[in-house]
Amino acid sequence: MGFAREAWPFVLPPALAAVVLFAIGLPMVATIAAVLAVLLLLFFRDPRSRFDGDADVVVAPAWGKVLRVEAADDPAVSPEPLQRIVTFLSVFDVHLQRAPISGRIVRSETTPGRRVAAFRHHAGEVNEGRLTVLEDEGGDRIGVRQIVGLLARRIVCYFRPGQTVQRGETLGLIKFGSRVDLLVPRHYQVLVQPGARLRGGTTPVARPGRRHE
Repeated sequence: MGFAREAWPFVLPPALAAVVLFAIGLPMVATIAAVLAVLLLLFFRDPRSRFDGDADVVVAPAWGKVLRVEAADDPAVSPEPLQRIVTFLSVFDVHLQRAPISGRIVRSETTPGRRVAAFRHHAGEVNEGRLTVLEDEGGDRIGVRQIVGLLARRIVCYFRPGQTVQRGETLGLIKFGSRVDLLVPRHYQVLVQPGARLRGGTTPVARPGRRHE
């Protein structure tokens, strides 16, 4: 298991404080600082993830719990009808996001907004978020919207439009509590239900179905 590079500005201060506090004879306070450093480090953990199934399978972009699977319309992703898979990430979940498919980044943009609780139904419409749209070889477009929550302070995306990404590759990071929406075409078969626990880059969540002309 590795750790995201964004961890160190958060982890090093309490870790160094723990060392100093132990040195000056304040073991109780030093222990609290050390525990805080460890908890922050675990938040930024980067576990290995791999999916060896069919190339057309869409994998989960995030670790967390599926809240809803619903019909959606989002012209920023596609003019065609979509399905949205809403995943809530608690503070105990991994907060890195993986690319759900292999393809080319055609859009990546941040929308300013509020910071209401990410599990609320309207959070996706009012909270700050970043939408990344990937296009596969067949022209299908998949959207990943990273959405902040009450505790989230910053969204990170590692890719820009025009770049290519491989399925399961690290796409970005949300710092401290959040939600991730996956948007797939309406004709895709969704493979998960509300309540399911997902592992980013590993859990199959959708696959192309037959288009209805």
